[in-house]
Order: sequence, then structure tokens, then C-alpha cells
Amino acid sequence: MKKILILSAILLVQFSARSQSTWTLDKVHSKVGFTVTHHMISEVDGYFGDFEGSMTNTKEDFSDARFTLNIKTASLTTLFEIRDNHLKSPDIFDVVKYPAISFVTSSITHIAGNKYKMNGSLTMKATTLPISLDLTIIGTNKNDQAKRFEIGVKGIGKLSRLAYSVGTKLDTFSVSDEVELRLTGEFDKSY
Repeated sequence: MKKILILSAILLVQFSARSQSTWTLDKVHSKVGFTVTHHMISEVDGYFGDFEGSMTNTKEDFSDARFTLNIKTASLTTLFEIRDNHLKSPDIFDVVKYPAISFVTSSITHIAGNKYKMNGSLTMKATTLPISLDLTIIGTNKNDQAKRFEIGVKGIGKLSRLAYSVGTKLDTFSVSDEVELRLTGEFDKSY
């Protein structure tokens, strides 16, 4: 009887250890970016260089994955300093008053194969709104050299910048209200 209890305890610990995995975003192999239409004829890309994130899951197919992402707004770059300074000003992102943008997953729906629909909440400039992203699991890997598991993901979605008070309606003649988000990331966990 004592052996059965010990075996049951070991199995319970192993099951509990496997029940939830926590992954950390590898910033070196990740990118947080956006695209807006300029003068309704061309696109301008922007990126945030300072961010952190994590993912948790209990299912092997990642259909219950939960992502969190925290982005430092002052790390914004469009590779043009004058524009970057304007975007960081109180007119647009107001990075001093609102130093972070955050995202938290609320649900993921498996569509087919490696495709998912990810719903969550995006908070920017003290406004939190629901957002939906098309999520693709690019691939998984067991890195024996680094002793970690790796998963690559890509999320693409759209939002209204005016809904978050980013800029004003007056500047929609030069920059579109609709913003495309592109998030690519590698999440790792040690083994």
C-alpha cells in the first residue's frame, strides 16, 4: 500500500509538472512591428525594440496557449529620427505619460493545422480594447545544444489607432486610421 501511495504521489507530481508549461519570449529572435498607410499611397513600417513576453500552455497542440506582451513605447523606431520624435511626442504615443503597451490573451481557437484565432485585450494610452489576431505556429524545435524547447509564432491583426487616441482624426489624410500589427516571436523553455 505504501508503494502505491508513493507511486501515485510521483505520478501526480509529474502530471502537475507537465500540466502547465511556461515559455519566455526570446527577444533576439522576435519582432514587434506595425504598418500604416502614408498619404494613402505607400506604407510606413515601425518597430518597437524593447519588449518582453511569455506564453503558458497545458495542451501539446497549443490550443489553450495564453500570451502576454509588454512593449516599451519609447523604443519605437521607423528608421527616421524626425518622424520617430513626433510619434513619441504627446501628439501621438506620448511615451512619457504612457510608457507601455500591453497585450493579454483571453482565448485561442484552433482553425486548422497550424492556424489559430487569438483573442485578447490590448492596452494603449490607458485604453483597453478587445483585439483579434490570426496566429500561426511556425514550428517547434528541441535545441539540445541550448537544452531548451523552442516554438516560433506569428500574429497578424488590425486596429484603429483613433480608438486608442493615437493621433487625431485631422491627420487621417496623411496617415491611415487602420494599423496592421505584426508580431513574430520565438518562445523558449528549458528542459
